[in-house]
Amino acid sequence: MTVAAAPMRILGIDPGLRVTGFGVLEADGARLRYVSSGRITSDERASLPERIATLFEGIREVVDTWRPTHAAVEIVFVNVNPQSTLLLGQARGAALSALTVGGLPVAEYTALQVKQAVVGHGKADKKQVQFMVARLLALAAEPGTDAADALACAICHAHAGRGMGALAAPGSRRRAGRIIARRPA
Repeated sequence: MTVAAAPMRILGIDPGLRVTGFGVLEADGARLRYVSSGRITSDERASLPERIATLFEGIREVVDTWRPTHAAVEIVFVNVNPQSTLLLGQARGAALSALTVGGLPVAEYTALQVKQAVVGHGKADKKQVQFMVARLLALAAEPGTDAADALACAICHAHAGRGMGALAAPGSRRRAGRIIARRPA
């Protein structure tokens, strides 16, 4: 008798110092179900440590409320402005810390990987991502850009998890912990 795997509840995070988007969905095989999404904002007038603490606590609250089993975070791209990149990296660090303190396994994806998984090509604009997220999750309206990016990250992880699960199925060979290939049937 085969026992069906429990659905994954995935928390996607689109980190930002001013606004961090979050999105929660359930993945049951190929089926995706929207759970929640929103934004965590920090006061631009507050000190950097206070803003980082706000993001950390906000993500911890999302984890406590929605009880995800997995997390996916977008990897920071290098911006033209090094100061902006540094600040974004600090916000991302707060997110990663909150997720790992919450005991979640964290996967990281580039914006290119996320767009490829959701839209089909890595050069998609924000409007295309919003449209496809709404369509894939059967939402009545397009989510805001921050929530859409976070949900897209969660969708990317759901797709990656299915792919890795198929590769790791019985009959595949491993060498030094890496999956090499499936054995012929």
